[in-house]
Amino acid sequence: MPLLNKIGTAASRPSPTPPGLRRLRVILTIFFALDGFIFAGWVVRIPAIKDRTGASAGDLGLALLGVSVGAVITMTLTGRLCRRFGTHPVTVACGVLLSLSVALPPLTHSAPALGAVLLVFGAAYGGINVAFNSAAVDLVAALRRPIMPSFHAAFSLGGMAGAGLGGLLAGSLSPTRHLLGLTAIGLLVTTVAGRALLRIEPPAPAESNPAPTSTPAADNGPAPVGSPDANRTPAPDSGPRRLGTRRLVLVFGLIALCTAFGEGALADWGALHLEQDLAAHPGVAAAGYSCFALAMTIGRLGGTTLLERLGQTPILVVGGATAAVGMLLGALAPTVWLALLGFAVTGLGLANIFPVAIERAGALAGPDGVATASTLGYGGMLLGPPTIGFMAEWFTLPIALTSVAVLAALAAVIGCTTRHR
Repeated sequence: MPLLNKIGTAASRPSPTPPGLRRLRVILTIFFALDGFIFAGWVVRIPAIKDRTGASAGDLGLALLGVSVGAVITMTLTGRLCRRFGTHPVTVACGVLLSLSVALPPLTHSAPALGAVLLVFGAAYGGINVAFNSAAVDLVAALRRPIMPSFHAAFSLGGMAGAGLGGLLAGSLSPTRHLLGLTAIGLLVTTVAGRALLRIEPPAPAESNPAPTSTPAADNGPAPVGSPDANRTPAPDSGPRRLGTRRLVLVFGLIALCTAFGEGALADWGALHLEQDLAAHPGVAAAGYSCFALAMTIGRLGGTTLLERLGQTPILVVGGATAAVGMLLGALAPTVWLALLGFAVTGLGLANIFPVAIERAGALAGPDGVATASTLGYGGMLLGPPTIGFMAEWFTLPIALTSVAVLAALAAVIGCTTRHR
């Protein structure tokens, strides 16, 4: 990292966190964890629901498309709702809808019906992700620290807990009872945490927070994540500069797309790959996503420190390359345990790429940047399930999963270009 960037980062060392912001961080962390818990609880029961509906791989891929379609369609609307009503009320409302809709998939008995209810689930999932990511970007700007990975660590930890619980219950509890239990947990957590969230005023816009004095990064590219310049919402500027900002937001959105493709693929198809191609027990197959989520949690818990010391570009490049190698191992390994190792390596590689991309887009263009990058990111989930399903029918599921490695490598290449933008 250039010396001036390091100086800028050092100048932004955190001061004591105000109590209100500390409480807000805790509550947002709870919502991130709840989101991961509910989502993972659903994905580990996909094989059982596939058997119940009698869907082929292609039919299942089309049904799973409902999650991504619902998410992407609602993202622009959610951004408008956040601007009108605030990110906190929208987060709570989407938390209620997410908790209710997760109980619907096991009540269906055909692939079209499954796809229809997954549209509702996807709408809630996409809405809450835009809402609490926007709230988190505001908090990052207020605290002037790159804490975004810690929120996504909570999502991964919730995913690990949800997948682990699903694995334990796979042989003893039906999908219907399991997911109804998730609804009860989700509504309880949303009620308690939501009441606290609604009492907290969102942080003031980044423009109103005077930045500490630091040496500007000048021509060294975008300021490192965590520096004052990185967290300041840009003021209106000339047309060419606004166009450059939009293009850079799209670059980070494309990085988010490549990594979300991988996360979605492992969530939807990882357990099925272990069970179908490697003859893993259903409980062990469910542990595949748990390994992936645990590795992402570990990587994200250390993400703030890594970003403060290294900056964004090494995180993007090394992370993408690591994920590519890990996914090749996970997809092509001849044994279950090697595949699980590959999933874990993939999780470490992908851990901080998505949060960096979302935070940088938000720092560059505010809520609109978050919405753009999130929409592109979940476009990766939109492409992931059907692409993997169709490729699995044309070739095999292991070959289809290697597409995750290709896109992770592409994210690393694109990450290199952000150094000079």
